[in-house]
Amino acid sequence: MTTPLTALTWLYVPGDRPETVAKALRSGADVVIVDLEDAVAPDRKEYARSATAELLAEPPPTPVHVRVNALAGPFADDDLRALTGLPGLAALRLPKVTGPTEVRQVARRMPDVPLYALLESALAVEQAYAIAGAHPALRGVALGEADLRADLVVRDDTGLAWPRSRVVVAARAAGLDPPVQSVHPDLRDLQGLARSCARGRALGFLGRTALHPCQLPVIERAFLPTPREVEEAEEVVKAAAARGGALALPDGRFVDAAVVAAAQRTLALASRSPA
Repeated sequence: MTTPLTALTWLYVPGDRPETVAKALRSGADVVIVDLEDAVAPDRKEYARSATAELLAEPPPTPVHVRVNALAGPFADDDLRALTGLPGLAALRLPKVTGPTEVRQVARRMPDVPLYALLESALAVEQAYAIAGAHPALRGVALGEADLRADLVVRDDTGLAWPRSRVVVAARAAGLDPPVQSVHPDLRDLQGLARSCARGRALGFLGRTALHPCQLPVIERAFLPTPREVEEAEEVVKAAAARGGALALPDGRFVDAAVVAAAQRTLALASRSPA
């Protein structure tokens, strides 16, 4: 099973469409995110919840996260009740988190379930580090960019530059894995997806959520290390093993523990099987 650090593709699928969920589990995505929130109409919530509980009565072939409804809304309590104790639940994704208290409440209620917090408002971005360090059960934070755009009243990526960097820094400062990039909503624009992934990778994101299986190969290619990056990482790890401590490579690069750890992450990614 793919570990969180080497997971690059995270596919959203509506929880009220079991046949689509079944296809998603065979899509090659590293993680399937069954959505009980935005993708499900209010009159379909109960059915989506029941279908998801049935799916997760046994561990599925691909790790399944479930995005529950907003904790402050009328559906989340029933979501959490239905999901408690299910052996196939790999993690919960908590939308519209605005502070650490919400994370702690869910962690107390479901103590053995890994959690991921989605930051979708200006207040959440301001609280990013507090949320990221809220509880040991929290394994990651990410932006929900559609709602964040609306809250910030911005139309293009320029207005999201600082929030994106903020969530990357907050995650790493709290000792979490690099955050996963938010979805690219235009399913037809695969070239634009590739360019956007490249920008996200440059900012420090690792992997991306997707809305359709056609996006998965593009995302994986964008975030896998290049042959040159693998070669450089191998040089760093080999030199560190031979000499230990901080050192300078023949090309002048200075290597310390943080550089070695980054090189090891690169090699872990390079070792994964293509989707």
